[in-house]
Amino acid sequence: MKERTELPYTYCRCSEKHSIGKERLVATRRFTCACLSGAVLAVSTLAGSVAVAQNDVTVTVADDPAVVRSSFYLPVRDGTRLSVNVYRPAKDGRVREGRYPVVFAFTPYRARYRKDGEIVDLIDSTTFGLRKLVHAGYVVATADVRGKGASFGARRGFLDRTEARDGYDVIQWLAAQPYSTGKVGMTGCSYLGGSAMLVAGTLPPALKAVFAAATDLDKYAFVRNGGITAQFNTRPDEPPEVDLATVPVDADRDGSLLKAAVAEHSRNTPMAQLWAGMPHRDDMSPLTGTRFWEEVGPYTHLPALRSPQLAWYLWSNWSDEPTEQIIQAAANLRAKMIIGPGSHCEPPKVFDIVGEQRRFFDHYLKGIDNGIEREPRYSWWREQGDGGTLVQRDTLPGAKLKRTTLYLSAAPNDAPAAVDAGSIGANPSKPKPLPFKVDYSVATKDYFQFWPSPLDGKGLTFTSRPLASDAAIEGYPVLTVRAAIDGRDANLFGYLEDVDPAGKVSMLAFGRLAFSHRKTATAPYERLGLPYHSGLKADVAPAVPGQPATLSFALSPRAYTVAAGHRLRVTLTGADPRQRNLAEIRGSLAETVTVFAGSPSHIDIPFATPVRFR
Repeated sequence: MKERTELPYTYCRCSEKHSIGKERLVATRRFTCACLSGAVLAVSTLAGSVAVAQNDVTVTVADDPAVVRSSFYLPVRDGTRLSVNVYRPAKDGRVREGRYPVVFAFTPYRARYRKDGEIVDLIDSTTFGLRKLVHAGYVVATADVRGKGASFGARRGFLDRTEARDGYDVIQWLAAQPYSTGKVGMTGCSYLGGSAMLVAGTLPPALKAVFAAATDLDKYAFVRNGGITAQFNTRPDEPPEVDLATVPVDADRDGSLLKAAVAEHSRNTPMAQLWAGMPHRDDMSPLTGTRFWEEVGPYTHLPALRSPQLAWYLWSNWSDEPTEQIIQAAANLRAKMIIGPGSHCEPPKVFDIVGEQRRFFDHYLKGIDNGIEREPRYSWWREQGDGGTLVQRDTLPGAKLKRTTLYLSAAPNDAPAAVDAGSIGANPSKPKPLPFKVDYSVATKDYFQFWPSPLDGKGLTFTSRPLASDAAIEGYPVLTVRAAIDGRDANLFGYLEDVDPAGKVSMLAFGRLAFSHRKTATAPYERLGLPYHSGLKADVAPAVPGQPATLSFALSPRAYTVAAGHRLRVTLTGADPRQRNLAEIRGSLAETVTVFAGSPSHIDIPFATPVRFR
């Protein structure tokens, strides 16, 4: 053990083999470091002392004798202590010696916490299947990001470069441990998937494979899709009581260090305020002092993400908003990809996503030739009623398909626009203005509505005749609407729906665009030919009240077979229940939107099979 107590700064290094990078400069009054088999064992500061369990610890997890857990504080490059859990393969509660690949998950949602008297552990999440990885001969590590859970420090934003560099440090430390082969993979869904992509952008030498789900390639285009903030990342910040329910690290027996860590979280950047303060892609955030959308957008780190060092496998589900970003990420990263039915981070029931993850890591971290590289690159579930079909190809969903144009036509009579404004079909009607009042009272009490519900009576609907035969949709529909507003800005939401013979409506796809963001531009990454709205200040302009403008935007992708006898329906509204700020924005937006039906307004749908109407 080495100890230095010089003031005001001190160094600590265990050994060249086991140190985390270079010598660490720590701005504390006292810093103590001890090493045993490459693990940092003790850190003492004014807040107290923490001892990390030794490598032969026999702590089992949930009475599982095949897994040994230890938790401790690990200081990263600026001295901030992160709460880390390591799970190692064991037999009869005793650690199995040897070297294993490591799989790492980095979370803001507390890796271990108490709920209703029970410990909830990330290793037991059915989404990630981490316990099964330990059983299969992997070391699994989880950590709380700085400013969350039991970790010290404060968050500077959200999935920012600070978190990314923290992940770099943790990965390189894990790779240097005597139980590690030196090869590390990352896994995660939603925020954790974003963590994996942002950490990968720092290109830690030990990181070899990333299995990420339900995250984004372009955070501005996701969080402020079409210039409009919605539910993701706009919710209120959690109170301190949430983090105080975290399970302290092993040596923090009285929870004093947990309390000290959570006290530092009061300096976290407020998430909703961060996003609201940057309406344009090139805005400088007053909270971080950077052009934050670019800092946190994985597409700005594409050269690193495309490194031959990294293997990628991306997954998502059709009834989940991030899927439109996952497909674009797959196109830009040449990643393997699979999409199933279901909602946000929900393990698909039609295939074994945990098994796919293991096959992926087995090949790229263990070198097992299991054929994964010789399979079609892309797989997805094409839904049909309660069933469907697994499609496997080397082209992305909808690639090389010519979209079929269906026009939004006005009803043939002279009645004012109501719930049924008209029809959609191959032949346009004569142009006709169809005004509707924006209903800003559509908000629901759902904290998270991952997939929108039908909004009958909240705008205009255009319904087709029944289909003469089954029609398979595959890819991104694109909606083009010619409209005018009675203000300088308004939001337009478009929905593509399936209506069965009994009138039941199923939401297939949706999208959104603010009138002020209507200008299209050239994307800085592969967009699969879809309309791109930059969000740059120079490209954003208010509408002229009463003057028609054309809005064209992609809807979310889908692989779905519309059954014969069903109808297709397009709904247009000016508000969506997933907007958390409807009460705040309604006074600044238009009250009336006038849609010009006929040839100016249409939807282009990628049909994999011909569409015919009765």
